[in-house]
Amino acid sequence: MTRKLASAFLAIGFVALGCNRARSQMLINGAGSTFGYPIYSKWFDAYARVDPSVRFNYQSIGSGGGINLLINRMVDMGASDAPLNDEQIKRAPGAILEFPSVMGAVVLTYNLPAVKQALRLTGPLIANIYLGKVTKWNDPAIVALNPGVSLPDTQIVSCHRSDGSGTTYIFTDYLSKISPDWQKGPGKSTSVKWPDGLGGKGSEGVTALVQQTPGSITYVELTYALANKLQVAEIQNRDGKWVKPTLEGVTAAAAEAAANMPADFRVSITNAPGADSYPLSSFTWLLVYAKQSDHDRGVALVKFLDWALHDGQKYAPPLYYAPLPAQLVRLEEKQLKQIEVAPKA
Repeated sequence: MTRKLASAFLAIGFVALGCNRARSQMLINGAGSTFGYPIYSKWFDAYARVDPSVRFNYQSIGSGGGINLLINRMVDMGASDAPLNDEQIKRAPGAILEFPSVMGAVVLTYNLPAVKQALRLTGPLIANIYLGKVTKWNDPAIVALNPGVSLPDTQIVSCHRSDGSGTTYIFTDYLSKISPDWQKGPGKSTSVKWPDGLGGKGSEGVTALVQQTPGSITYVELTYALANKLQVAEIQNRDGKWVKPTLEGVTAAAAEAAANMPADFRVSITNAPGADSYPLSSFTWLLVYAKQSDHDRGVALVKFLDWALHDGQKYAPPLYYAPLPAQLVRLEEKQLKQIEVAPKA
C-alpha cells in the first residue's frame, strides 16, 4: 500500500465522517475487493435501512490494498478474494477473523466481434496464452477446441490487473493447479510478475481495456462481464466437462470445501471436482479483528456480519453471486461469537 493511496483513502473517509457526524451516525470504514464490491455496495445500502445509525465508507481498491489497510488498522473491515497468507497473518498486530461472505465466478472474456458463439478454452491453453506461448486467435490449439468457428488471424492481447487483486489470486491459483509451467513461473498471488500483456487497475480498468482493444482477453468477475455485455468463454473443468459460468456451477464447486471446511476458512475451490463444477470459482471474505477495542463499533460490526450471513444472502443471486451453503453459515455463526468486544466505556 503506497503512502499516496493511504492518504487518498483517509481523505475520502474523513469527508464521509464529517457528513455522518452531522447526522449522528457511526461510520464504518472498509476497503478491498472489487470482486465483491457489487454485493457489498448493495448490502451497505440495504443495511442502512435496517440500522439507520450505521453508515459504511467502502473503497473498492483491490484485495491487496484492503488487506494492507486492515493490517495497518486504517479501516475497520477488509475484503479479499484471497485468504490471508502466512506472511500477512504475521504482520497483523492482532488476530484477524476471515468470514466467507458469498461465492462468485471469475470468467475469461475477450474482444472478438466476429465470433458470435462462446469460445471453448482449457486451463492449460489459458496458461499458455498468458505465458506468451499462444499468440494468435487462429492458433491450432484454439482451433482444435472450437471446430466450425471461424477464428481470425489476430494477435492475442492478454490483459491483467495491475493492482493487488483477489481476482488475480483466483485466476493464478487456478493456473498454478493446471499448469506446471505457470506454477514454476509466475505462480499464485494477488500480484504476480506477468510475462506479457497490458495491465489495468481494478475490474473497471481491465473491463475497459478489453472493450477498447480488439483481440484482447482478460479475466474478470462474472457480474462485471454480464453488466458490460462481454463475451464469456466456456471452460473445461476437472472432470473434462465444458461448463459455462453459472451460480449452479459455483455452488457445485463449493460443495466439497463446505463439507470439509478448515477452522480458519482459508480454502480454495478453484479446479474443484464434480461434473457441474465451474473451475474458476471462489469465496470472497470479509476480514475483521478478533478483538474490538471500540465497544460500539465492535457491536455494530458483529450485527452487520450476522445480518450479511443471513438476510444479506438473498441479495446475492440477482448480482450473480451464489449464496453460502447452510452448513458453512452455521460454522461462521460460531466464529462470530469469537469476536471480543471491549466493555462499554
